[in-house]
Amino acid sequence: MQLNTIKPASGAKHAKRRVGRGIGSGIGKTAGRGHKGQKSRAGGYHKVGFEGGQMPLQRRLPKRGFKSLTLRFNAEIRLTDLERLTATDIDVLTLKQAGLVPELVRAVKVIAAGKLTRKIALSGIAVTVGAKAAIEAAGGTVA
Repeated sequence: MQLNTIKPASGAKHAKRRVGRGIGSGIGKTAGRGHKGQKSRAGGYHKVGFEGGQMPLQRRLPKRGFKSLTLRFNAEIRLTDLERLTATDIDVLTLKQAGLVPELVRAVKVIAAGKLTRKIALSGIAVTVGAKAAIEAAGGTVA
C-alpha cells in the first residue's frame, strides 16, 4: 500500500445533491419542495410538535402523576430484615453497613412485615404502629 493509492471505501463518499439546476436534472424549478407553503420557503419551518396552530398533542392530554425528588433519600425495611441482623443496637449507619439500605438514604422506617423474635434497640429510625408493637413485644426498644 502506498499513500498515493489510498481511497475511501466504495459508497462512503457521494456527490452533494445540486437542486434547482434546470429541468434536465430532475430536481429543477421547485427543487423537490413542492409548491408554496411554509415548507417551501427559505428559513420557514416550525418547532418539534407544532401542528399548524392546532393545540399540540402534548398540551391536549391531561397532566398525570408525580415523582417525588426526596423519594431516593427515604427507605423502608421489614422486621424480617432486622431479624437477620447480628447487631442489637441498630441505627441508620448499621443498616447502611449491612447493605439493607442504599448509601444515599437519610430516613429509614421499619414496617410490620414478618416476625421479630429477638431483642433489639432502634435509634434514629422511624417505625409504624404495628412494627413498634412487635419490637416491644420481643423485648426491644424504640428511641
